[in-house]
Amino acid sequence: MNALGRHLLVELHDCDKEALNDLSLLREVMVSAAVDCGAVVLGESFHRFSPQGVSGVVVIAESHLSIHTWPEYGYAAADIFTCGTAVRPEVAAQTLIARLGCRNPSLTEIQRGLLVTA
Repeated sequence: MNALGRHLLVELHDCDKEALNDLSLLREVMVSAAVDCGAVVLGESFHRFSPQGVSGVVVIAESHLSIHTWPEYGYAAADIFTCGTAVRPEVAAQTLIARLGCRNPSLTEIQRGLLVTA
């Protein structure tokens, strides 16, 4: 079987709480993660909530990276969905882990669009 895409669900526990509430930093980290993994960035959108937390998405030619943060818990949930074989989503995940000071990450990979070939 072949898959059309790889989808990493990234659980980021025990992160730097200040980083998780810094919209500018999160935008830069997410775009860097996309570039680091070999993706082509097409655009991005981020929003900071009151009193805390950020949601954002980076649209890439190969699909997207998204994040939602809960600074009060030191936690962020990220999705890294890529299509094709040129992009390495695990590299993007490692960028997020390192740059957000995550001390307790977990990754789950789901293959999307499974195709049965004859």
